[in-house]
Amino acid sequence: MRSEAAALRAQAEAEAEGMRKDARDVAKEILDDARKTAKETQRLQKDAEKYRRETHEAQTHLAATRAQIVTTDETALLQEVGIYAYRHQLHDAVAYRTRLDSLQAEIKNLARTNQAVLAATDWTVNGSKREGQKMVRDFSKLMLRAYNAEADYAVRSMRPHRLNSLIDRLYKSRETIARLGATMHIRISDSYHNARVGELELASDFLQKKEEEKEAQRELRAREKEEAAVQRELDREREKLRKEQGHYEAALERLRERGDHAAVSEMEAKLAEIDAALRDVESRAANIRAGYVYVISNVGAFGDRMVKIGLTRRLEPLERVQELSGAAVPFRFDVHALIFSKDAVGLEAQLHQTFASRRVNRVNGRKEFFYVTPSDVRDALQRFAGQHLVEFTEEPEALEWRASTSSSPRV
Repeated sequence: MRSEAAALRAQAEAEAEGMRKDARDVAKEILDDARKTAKETQRLQKDAEKYRRETHEAQTHLAATRAQIVTTDETALLQEVGIYAYRHQLHDAVAYRTRLDSLQAEIKNLARTNQAVLAATDWTVNGSKREGQKMVRDFSKLMLRAYNAEADYAVRSMRPHRLNSLIDRLYKSRETIARLGATMHIRISDSYHNARVGELELASDFLQKKEEEKEAQRELRAREKEEAAVQRELDREREKLRKEQGHYEAALERLRERGDHAAVSEMEAKLAEIDAALRDVESRAANIRAGYVYVISNVGAFGDRMVKIGLTRRLEPLERVQELSGAAVPFRFDVHALIFSKDAVGLEAQLHQTFASRRVNRVNGRKEFFYVTPSDVRDALQRFAGQHLVEFTEEPEALEWRASTSSSPRV
């Protein structure tokens, strides 16, 4: 019995030792895994910290690079500038040119009197203050030459829509010079930089004003040409009516001599019509506000959601439309309405005001195109023109365009 019990104890102890060994092995594996996990975690933390530093450095570098970038894309600049805002309110281009010349003389005087560049005054070279001052002067001249080259380029290449971009570019040039000359405290003075920025603003204002004056002159010549055409037409009509009046008066005299009372009555009625027509011509010549307001479109050139609303004082308004259908557009204009009014100027102004928010050209008010449909104009005309709106054609014929698009393209 004792031997069996001893054997059982021995067996139980062996099994317990095996279990303890297995437990130690499992614990060792768990500990090794934990140590590996801890090392991996530390490595990941170090990598994460490294990536955070690199990201921060990259973001800092990107911000610094963006600060140095100057927008030069013409399309972007045109979209940003919108309607031009003058920095200096002067009467005309001559006044801007005079002010610009005066400022440029001031800029030269600042450079001549050593007020353009500021620099250290206690710089020495090999213990020599004189040599140090010479070095500072030489470097100052070099820096000023670089700055002036940038400023002169900006003036030469100035376009009104590029003003902000060129000022920004000049400012960054000044910052670069200050950074490169930091050791000797070399920098462009505020007064000189402000004067050169003012020069850019005046140059931009001058160019814009000059272009506006040119446009006004072109508009004046076009208006004078139109008025001359109106006057010629009125003169021709007046001469024609007076010639007819003379013929009928001579015929009336002969009929009276013959005693043909029926023919005399008929002739007097005709003369009354001619007199009325002459009075109408004289009235049209005297009233410069009378004329025709026209609504036209050109589907082939501008699409079906754009019309031109203008006026003409001509006796034959379609002549004006035919002129507009010249070589400048690929297809003829279609007429939607011709409305005669004793105050055509006022009627046109009302229509332009109604569709002001839908002007195609919002900078030049003399361009009379609008993003509206013919039916939109018809509705407005019914409010303003009333009984004068005799006929309105909503759908354009666009014969030339339709014929061109229906035919096969030439290879």
